Amino acid sequence: MNGCCSYSSPVIQPAVGARVKDKFVSLPDELEEAAAPSAKHTLDLPSTVFEDIRTDQPVDPGTRGRITVYCVAESLDRKMLDKKLKERGPRFLLHSYAEVLYGQYGSLGEESSGDVFYFDYGCIAFWGLTEKQETDILHNIVRPCEENSLPPAESELDQFQFHYMANEKPHIQNDTITINHRLSNDHRIKLSISHALAQSTKLCVFEERVLAIVNNTRDLPETLAETGKITLPRKAIAQLIGKVFLQKSAVNLLSTVLDTPEFFWSAPDSLQALYKKVNEYMELDDRVVVLNSRFQVLTEMLDMLRDHQNNSHTARLEWIVIWLIVVEVVVGLFECASILGWVGK
Repeated sequence: MNGCCSYSSPVIQPAVGARVKDKFVSLPDELEEAAAPSAKHTLDLPSTVFEDIRTDQPVDPGTRGRITVYCVAESLDRKMLDKKLKERGPRFLLHSYAEVLYGQYGSLGEESSGDVFYFDYGCIAFWGLTEKQETDILHNIVRPCEENSLPPAESELDQFQFHYMANEKPHIQNDTITINHRLSNDHRIKLSISHALAQSTKLCVFEERVLAIVNNTRDLPETLAETGKITLPRKAIAQLIGKVFLQKSAVNLLSTVLDTPEFFWSAPDSLQALYKKVNEYMELDDRVVVLNSRFQVLTEMLDMLRDHQNNSHTARLEWIVIWLIVVEVVVGLFECASILGWVGK
C-alpha cells in the first residue's frame, strides 16, 4: 500500500489491499429509483428521497473518468486551506462541510474539469481530473496546508473509475463505481462515496505502519526460541511498545477512520446507505478487525519480550547480590582470622 509522494512528478504507487475487487456490490434502492430513467428516457424522475437533488445538465451516458484519493499528511490546516482555495478562485471552494471542503477545478465561465474533496485528516479525493491538474492542486494548494506531512514512503494513493450510465443499475465492481448519468452533477453523492474511499486510504497508512513494525520484529521470537536470548535492548523494546500503542490509539481513539462522518447526521438516509455500501466494498470493518488483531499480537509479543528482559535483568541483579554476599563473607572470614591471629603474623 505504500506510495511515494512526489508532487512535481506524481509517481505514487497505488495502494494494494487484500480486499476482493471483483465482487459486485449494489448501491441503495433509493439511489436506483432516483437514477432510473423512464422508459422514454425523459428527464422526469420518480418521486423519491432524492427529489431535491440537482439533476440538471447531466453528462452523457457512457462517460468514464478517474477517481484518485491521496493521503499526504496527518491532517490539513483547514483555515489556511480555506484561504488558499478562495484566493485561487470562487469555483475552487463551493461548500464547506464538517471534516471536508468541496470545490471544483476551473475558473468561472469555464466548464469544470472535475470535483475535489479536501478532508481534514489529510486525504484529498479527485473526481475527473488529470494527473497534471491533481499535481497542481497538491503542490500549490495542499502542500502549504499540510500538518505533519507523511514521508514519501508512507504517502498513499487509491485509484478508481467512475462510469455514468443510462440504464445500468448503480453498483461497484472491479474498482469501478457506476451511477446513473442524471445524478452526475450531484456532488453530495460523490461526497458520500468519497468519505468511504478517503477513510479506506487513511486506513492504508495505519496498515502499512503496523506491517513495518511486524517486519522489524518478526525475527525476535525465532531468535528467542533458538538462542534463549534477546539481542534487542530494553529501551528499544519499550520504544516499540510505545509505537504500537500510538498507532492503536490513532486508529481506535483519535482518527475518524471508524466514525460515521458528521455529514450524514443531517443528510438523507439514502446517502448514508450509499456510504455504508462503499464501506462494504472497501471491507473497511473487516480490515479494522484484522488491524486490531495485529495490534493485539504485537502487544502480547512485545510484553513477553519485555518480561523476558526484565526477568533476565532481575536474574543478573540476583547474581550480583549473591556474589557481593560471597565477597562480604570472605572478607569477614579474613577479618575474623586476623583477629584470632591466624593470619597476618
